[in-house]
Amino acid sequence: MTAQRHGQIIAVDPEGIAEYKRLHAAVWPQVLEMISACNIRNYSIFLKEPENLLFAYFEYVGSDFEADMAKMAADPVTQDWWSRCMPLQRPLDTRKEGEWWAEAEEVFHHD
Repeated sequence: MTAQRHGQIIAVDPEGIAEYKRLHAAVWPQVLEMISACNIRNYSIFLKEPENLLFAYFEYVGSDFEADMAKMAADPVTQDWWSRCMPLQRPLDTRKEGEWWAEAEEVFHHD
């Protein structure tokens, strides 16, 4: 199965950058296990300052993205993790309805 590549963008509160970095320097093991259990691989988050934008990239290797994302969203540990991260994030005004992180279109890829 070929991986589906995803790119996502969100802003981060300038006053929350240090906390966001601190959280992600030591992601809880249960959160990492859930990410893997939901068929996400090669997951990275990048910070662009001074614009204070986060860019996430991951590869989805499963067969039912919506079901795997629902599984992740239902996990109590993940919910607790998100409750710490989400207040630091600022969704883009231009995101599509239902998105928290705005999906970015892939316009080029080279292996």
